[in-house]
Amino acid sequence: MNKRKKRTQNGCILVFCAHNDDQVIGAGGTLAKYAKQGKQFFTYIFSYGESSHPHLKRKVTIEMRVKESLEADKVLGGSGIVYFGISEGRFNEEIAEKGIEQKIRDIIKEKNPEKIFTHSIDDPHPDHKAVYYLIKKIVDDIDFRGDVYSFDIWNPIQIRKRNLPKLVVDISETFSTKIRAFRCHRSQKVTMIVLMWNVYLKALFNGFYNHVRYAEVFSKIK
Repeated sequence: MNKRKKRTQNGCILVFCAHNDDQVIGAGGTLAKYAKQGKQFFTYIFSYGESSHPHLKRKVTIEMRVKESLEADKVLGGSGIVYFGISEGRFNEEIAEKGIEQKIRDIIKEKNPEKIFTHSIDDPHPDHKAVYYLIKKIVDDIDFRGDVYSFDIWNPIQIRKRNLPKLVVDISETFSTKIRAFRCHRSQKVTMIVLMWNVYLKALFNGFYNHVRYAEVFSKIK
């Protein structure tokens, strides 16, 4: 067995994302498909998303959003969610203050995943970009031997025509699971209104160009 296989023999999947529903929007169909195949996936969320309801007490919002995320994770077949507790809009500062980089290094070493999913460099949201750059730095520094893929949230189409390898996943059988998981985030009515059409459109578009009904497409960043 070569070194690459030894370092990725666990077979689990890790997802690092900024907010509670990002993993569902960006990779929900794929994660559900992996779960159906018997693979474990673990989700690490940087922020509780407490600023989404400024009229409520912080504790109330956190409890509500965590409950929704756990429900969505169960729908997808996930193996658990961990929060880093970073404040929205302060990712770069608090990642350093709370030692998040070392925590993620330890997580990757412990879990020994075969794949990691995270945000795209092209996503315009600053929190999403902060997560991308951190994960990219870590996997480069530790010479991670698995595959690292990025997903889009706020960019409806690919902004830059990058010559990156692609992972195309047929999610025709799990797209409805993705939608059910997305709808678990009941407190995020505005996000659902804004992004639901995009979720459907991208899945159909990707499916059409890859000769299936629905698909998710990821750029390989390592």
